Amino acid sequence: MNDGGQRQFGPLGKVLVIIPTYNEVENIGPIVDRVRTAVPDAHILVADDNSPDGTGKAADEIAAADDQVHVLHRKGKEGLGAAYLAGFAWGRENGYGVLVEMDADGSHQPEELPRLLTALKGADLVLGSRWVPGGRVVNWPKSREVISRGGSLYSRLALGLSVRDVTGGYRAFRTETLDGLGLGEVASQGYCFQVDLARRAVEAGYHVVEVPITFVDREVGDSKMSRDILVEALWRVTGWGITSRANKVLGRKTP
Repeated sequence: MNDGGQRQFGPLGKVLVIIPTYNEVENIGPIVDRVRTAVPDAHILVADDNSPDGTGKAADEIAAADDQVHVLHRKGKEGLGAAYLAGFAWGRENGYGVLVEMDADGSHQPEELPRLLTALKGADLVLGSRWVPGGRVVNWPKSREVISRGGSLYSRLALGLSVRDVTGGYRAFRTETLDGLGLGEVASQGYCFQVDLARRAVEAGYHVVEVPITFVDREVGDSKMSRDILVEALWRVTGWGITSRANKVLGRKTP
């Protein structure tokens, strides 16, 4: 992981918080209110995957009353990665300098976003981390914590990364960082999407910083975690690890 050295980082520019949604009608209003309070200058993009519970309509009503809230309606449920890639494209097209990933369910606390943005002034990418000193999880069953810690540890070892929370989804990117990650080649969809972007950033030599966060389990709605998502993460990470080591032996750059 690049330590940044004496490199000079430019100003951050406009901030866009991207919130993917699928059946989050009870959560979307509260999370938008909390973001607007925590970072009043930030804009919000709700990327809704045609939620059957009316989340998209609720987001439209919020946006109609607040010109800092925008809604991107997608055709259907295509996965977390696809939703974020669409949100990144929208943010880049509309001139935002910082793109933030945030869950809709409140597990990523908007009140901690100012600390991530402060850290980004001296970094290319900031990860909200549960597994660095000061980070923690609240209201998680022990089994969920074991799976998350184990997945992050396996990813770190398989890919040779020093990042502690490789799978976390609370992140702040400089837009130019995303421009250098080869997003057109990203095919991962579930939570391994987060692993994919982290390993691409590290391998590209970007300065990645982890900031401790308190991750609070959702109180309303259903988790999107599934067996298929875990299986996808396992085989993709294993494949990336094998490819990376083979390329190092052969002196080739990992894609």
